[in-house]
Amino acid sequence: KMTLPLALVALISAFGSSFQYGYNVSVINSPAPYMQDFYNRTYLDRTGVPMDRAFQTLLWSLTVSMFPLGGLFGSLLVWPMVNSCGRKGTLLINNLFSIAAAILMGTSELAKTFEVIILSRVLMGIFAGLASNVVPMFLGEMSPKNLRGAVGVVPQLFITIGILAAQILGLHSILGNARGWPVLLGLTGIPSLVQLLALPLFPESPRYLLIQKGTEEQARRALQRLRGWQDVDDEIQEMYQEDRSEKEEGQFSVLSLFTFRGLRWQLISIIVMMAGHNWAVVLLQVFYYADRIFESAGVHSSSIQYVTVSIGAINVVMTLLAVFIVESLGRRILLLAGFVLCSASCAVLTLALNLQSTVSWMSYLSIVCVIAYIIGHAIGPSPIPAVMITEMFLQSSRPAAFMVGGSVHWLSNFTVGLLFLYMEAGLGPYSFLIFCAICVATALYIFFIVPETKNKTFMEINRIMAKRNKVEVQESKE
Repeated sequence: KMTLPLALVALISAFGSSFQYGYNVSVINSPAPYMQDFYNRTYLDRTGVPMDRAFQTLLWSLTVSMFPLGGLFGSLLVWPMVNSCGRKGTLLINNLFSIAAAILMGTSELAKTFEVIILSRVLMGIFAGLASNVVPMFLGEMSPKNLRGAVGVVPQLFITIGILAAQILGLHSILGNARGWPVLLGLTGIPSLVQLLALPLFPESPRYLLIQKGTEEQARRALQRLRGWQDVDDEIQEMYQEDRSEKEEGQFSVLSLFTFRGLRWQLISIIVMMAGHNWAVVLLQVFYYADRIFESAGVHSSSIQYVTVSIGAINVVMTLLAVFIVESLGRRILLLAGFVLCSASCAVLTLALNLQSTVSWMSYLSIVCVIAYIIGHAIGPSPIPAVMITEMFLQSSRPAAFMVGGSVHWLSNFTVGLLFLYMEAGLGPYSFLIFCAICVATALYIFFIVPETKNKTFMEINRIMAKRNKVEVQESKE
């Protein structure tokens, strides 16, 4: 059952870390014109000449793209940090990045410097890179097997809530204006302060305490507190069994992960799911398109920001639904349904955008496609891959696996962001067909290769994958 300590630790770590990741993904969208104006004014004050167009475009592209680049750096820190500082320790240290960035961004206008905004975007990226990998790992290791999927989707739920919060606060009437944008950017420090104060009251991951630190007593106390009962012998035994079967292999580095035959299909699976999920994150690009799609459907330009907020709200509601259905329907069904819905809506969207000028009702079909796409993405491709990384790898290889998954996530995020503008310029609406093909390919891979993992222990999942890898599992000598 879900106990209060487990629910609280999930909420605090997801609010303090995942929420901010989502918030910073979309926070600079609405105040962009005011921020660019500030860049211009500052440059003019310093040099006496206005900033030329090309330099302004370069500065703004840096402001946007430094976030995913920082995310990649953050992912590379996952393996060394979670092994030396623990899962909880890493989350606590990570808050320093976000608090520093919040102070710098919040005071940038007073200090008349735009360089610190670009630096802060790197810092926030590093924070998000660590948060997006460590929170699912931490919560996955804390949860009993029957709740692992539901608790594992919570970080993604908070990412969508963060995106929605940034969209609401970024409305022109609230903070998305010439006076409010520094406050809008600086608010990101508040969840970090909450996490810094509250997370120390909760235990470290029991698996980390037992398997990596070798302190059974602390692990037992942590489990008793999280489960709400005293008899946790079964789980302790399962951890020892996992520990013994791993003693043969030792701690995995990223390099040994790539060369070890016993984890080959797990590794290919997370790379495919992470890349597929990210190329499917045309969400950002669909949002980028959404304004024009809604305009052509007759939505007044002043109302478009409210439509974007309502799309953000649909995203939150569908991810919340995933929290409740992931344990009953399982991971595979949600992944497959999600990717199929995404590919279908990409295909129909291509058709609708092409016929928009000739058939009057096609613009409404485009809106339906955008909404269907977001529903598909929110129920499966978005929340499930991180849950699967936790489940498909054992304690010794999990940090390295998250580091690989995280790096693929941020690299593909960066490349999609970089390439989409060129693709759109060259292919127009047909660029969605490329994403459609990627979604179909990922769905086929999941159908043939990825097993169902709900309600199974980490050792049971390991045995299923061992058959696929054609290796023997080291069974523990009881």
